[in-house]
Amino acid sequence: MTDAPPRRTWVVVASLTLALFLTILPMPVWGQDFRPQWVALVLIYWCLALPARIGVFWAWGVGLALDVTTGTVLGQHALSLSVVAWLTLELHQRIRIFPLPQQSVSVWVLLLVERLLALWVMGATGQPTPTLWYWMPTLVGMLLWPWVFLVLRDLRRHLGVA
Repeated sequence: MTDAPPRRTWVVVASLTLALFLTILPMPVWGQDFRPQWVALVLIYWCLALPARIGVFWAWGVGLALDVTTGTVLGQHALSLSVVAWLTLELHQRIRIFPLPQQSVSVWVLLLVERLLALWVMGATGQPTPTLWYWMPTLVGMLLWPWVFLVLRDLRRHLGVA
């Protein structure tokens, strides 16, 4: 018998699956441009909270699942989420000490990186250039970050995810 705390990986998987569902949930036409980057937000949280367990390979797998569920070029989200996870892991000790408003700005930059890489892939595959509304989900994600952080932190503490 060991005294190691339970890992409860199912909580991470369930939250990322919920983020995938929120990403493909139908929205009215006027709200399509305001859909936050749920998967990126949840992945950033778990990379900050559990940097030794959640990382680039998780991001790659979730990115492939996101590519399949949204019908984008296979590897588009996998690439962008992997880079975001790597940056988050590199900067996690700095970001974690920030108060939530400063964390929101850091998360906004990470979400911008994700969108920039997705835009690069879209350009490389000959897709049309999106309008300026393409950048709106990064601002919505920045505004939602404090709530995402608090909900996932309370869930992690309540369920004892270590």
